[in-house]
Amino acid sequence: MPKQRITKDMVVESAFEIARQGGMEQVLVRNIAARIGCSVQPIYSYCRNMDGLRREVTEQTSAFIRKYLAAHIDKNDLFRSTGQSWIRLAEEEPHLFKIFVFHQRDGISSLVDLYQSEAGSQTAGAIAKQLNIAETQARQLHLNMLIYTVGIGTILSVTTPGIPADEILAQQETAYQAFLQQITGPDSGKNTETTSKAGTERITE
Repeated sequence: MPKQRITKDMVVESAFEIARQGGMEQVLVRNIAARIGCSVQPIYSYCRNMDGLRREVTEQTSAFIRKYLAAHIDKNDLFRSTGQSWIRLAEEEPHLFKIFVFHQRDGISSLVDLYQSEAGSQTAGAIAKQLNIAETQARQLHLNMLIYTVGIGTILSVTTPGIPADEILAQQETAYQAFLQQITGPDSGKNTETTSKAGTERITE
């Protein structure tokens, strides 16, 4: 039987699946070799720098999440459904959620920097139009919900046997209502009753 040809794509894909199932800390040469079914030697030829491999796993994680969100959001209820999709992701793919949240972000020295790097350039305008609020208010609401959703999603991803997602989603909705009233006043809930509610626009572009 001819020897199996080990390619870089095979190594990265195997590393991604290992991270998906057990976390980035399980991305080790011996685990990759065992998954592919080969010796460690060909893996070392691609893994002289494990940090580089882990960066590629992080990039693949980001691509996976973009596809996941695109498949789960409701375009007619974008703000709410995107936030809910992040919570569902944390429940269904906890290791990928943690890899994305905890990966290093360079050049960030303020929450404004964070928002600009993570939110789509048109997001605040779309939220403002949908909720009939000023764009500056929409940007602050979005930032608040982005921070809150990542935090509560992280709690969901690290607890066992696990908090029911419906409980987390209800808490997310409560936070949304509180943030909205803080920004626009106590009557805001009446004005936005039929519009999208809790959520965050996707964290990656």
